[in-house]
Amino acid sequence: MKIGILGSGIVGRTLGAGLQQYGNQVMLGTRDPGKKEVTDWVAQTPGAQAGTFDQTAKFGELIVLAALGRAVESMIDMAGHANFDGKTMIDATNPLTDDPPVQGILRYTTGPNESLGEWIQAKLPKAHIVKAFNSVGSPLMVNPKFSDGTPTMFYCGDNADAKAQVAAIIRQFGWEPYDCGGIIASRALEPLCMLWCLPGFLRNDWRHAFKLLTK
Repeated sequence: MKIGILGSGIVGRTLGAGLQQYGNQVMLGTRDPGKKEVTDWVAQTPGAQAGTFDQTAKFGELIVLAALGRAVESMIDMAGHANFDGKTMIDATNPLTDDPPVQGILRYTTGPNESLGEWIQAKLPKAHIVKAFNSVGSPLMVNPKFSDGTPTMFYCGDNADAKAQVAAIIRQFGWEPYDCGGIIASRALEPLCMLWCLPGFLRNDWRHAFKLLTK
């Protein structure tokens, strides 16, 4: 599959390398395809390429949005709304502010009855948004190994076929997918980033993931 990664930060580069590793064709989208961290990533990721946001959104049969929440609107506008029509988009974003954490708690731009995932779906009504990979740090996103077993990746979205696509990627990356329902569930999933980051800010512990236990 051709996959476009919108965002050239560590999350975009990590997910892009993982998707390329599993046989996909990946393009990393960025404002400046010639910047060093992007050209280095392309050189280290055989077969991958880089492009502008517009080129990447056109290229991808599936899109990954991996950006700071506050940059999402401008990134989507630069990519061109029509380039998302009919496509699955993995939304790995969180609505973080610029503020430092307070006693380990991050500050969000959204309230409890709204989410960035819902906002993106409303902005791109013809795309199929699936919130996933927003509740763990980039070093653990692809093929994590835990002595306590396979971690859970929570995901949500309104389109069943799109969610099935994303669930397959989640499993391929070594996670157990858990379907949380429609995109409205982003209201519950996005705050998981706060909880995941808490041990890191308080104790410099970043080597953990969530696991849902059932009886």
